Amino acid sequence: MFGQGCTTVRHAVPTLESSALHLCAHAFSYRRYVPEHRHLVHQTALDARHRALGARMIPFAGWEMPVQYRGLVEEHNAVRSAAGLFDLSHMGEIFVTGPHAAAALDYALVTAPGKLAVGRAHYSMICDDSGGIIDDLIVYRLGGERYMVVPNASNAAAVAAALQERLARFDATLDDASMRTSLVAIQGPRAAAILQPFVGVDLKTIKYYSGTQTTACGVPAILARTGYTGEDGFELFVAWDDAVRVWDTLLLAGAEHGLVPAGLGARDTLRLEAGMPLYGNELDRNTTPFEAGLGRLVSFAKSGDFVGRTALERAKDHPRKTLVGLKVDGRGIARMGYPLYLPAAPDACGSITSGTASPTLGFAIAMGYVPVGRSTVDEAYEVGIRSQRASAQVVPMPFYKRPT
Repeated sequence: MFGQGCTTVRHAVPTLESSALHLCAHAFSYRRYVPEHRHLVHQTALDARHRALGARMIPFAGWEMPVQYRGLVEEHNAVRSAAGLFDLSHMGEIFVTGPHAAAALDYALVTAPGKLAVGRAHYSMICDDSGGIIDDLIVYRLGGERYMVVPNASNAAAVAAALQERLARFDATLDDASMRTSLVAIQGPRAAAILQPFVGVDLKTIKYYSGTQTTACGVPAILARTGYTGEDGFELFVAWDDAVRVWDTLLLAGAEHGLVPAGLGARDTLRLEAGMPLYGNELDRNTTPFEAGLGRLVSFAKSGDFVGRTALERAKDHPRKTLVGLKVDGRGIARMGYPLYLPAAPDACGSITSGTASPTLGFAIAMGYVPVGRSTVDEAYEVGIRSQRASAQVVPMPFYKRPT
């Protein structure tokens, strides 16, 4: 199966820089990473399929990716009401194997992957020595001595390099399979019904944040009940060229259930409604897990040292900022980088990290960093939108929870 072997060099994305991209009439603030060497842009195995469907393609994290097909709002609503099919092959897939794989990842990451049962997964982070976030990622335990780490596309090379360095002291091997693995995700309330006839496992037995090795649409796959939309759904990791068969099969079979292809635009508005952070917006190396409201991930109780532990122990009780969710009044959209003010204050005290006009909720929402101690629900702020200020209030996150 793909993901086996011992490839330790990733031939992928060069040094990257970030900028904001405004994407449609209901535009939201979306962080993209543009390669310094623009000719080094990858295409996924599904590139021809996207173009045949009329997708609008954009450069993202060194890849050409579909941002939308029929329209962001239509795709967003389809995922909330039926199902959407995503090509996420730009994401990284890094396998860590060996007798000390568990101990190596316990040292490399802030969570405790060694405590995962085989077949389970958890959300994690890799931090630097100062406690800054290098990336947020998902770790799957596929076997007693075999893990898969899935980093963001923009950070896949950096994560692979950091893990390689941190694994050096352990009897563990890193295999970066990112450039030979495709990832197709099906998300939405009808995802299980659409997918079930084409997989070799009863999906009712796959719990949230679980994964298993099986077949999907007749090809070997790692199937996981994970996603980035706030809906139920599944992610299928398959060999590079097998993505075409998976995509074609599910798109055809799902049409009668309301399944539509969905791009990165809808994925962003979906994750924002679900209160999920995006690296480069809410998370970066100048932010600690505690400031991002994700301090629960840091496992100080695990035995042994881990990278960033000393700095994170200090940062736990001394955050410099706090991430909050905001409901923004009026018709303006709070975009990334817009300033946040206390009411009538002349100087900004924080900034917006992500914002959109929520298709599901019908009003504008945003995330942003504010001063410590000013993050209680209903705390009032003003967002600087061009030459005006819009009132906003702190609200609980997630903004949206799927019906149970």
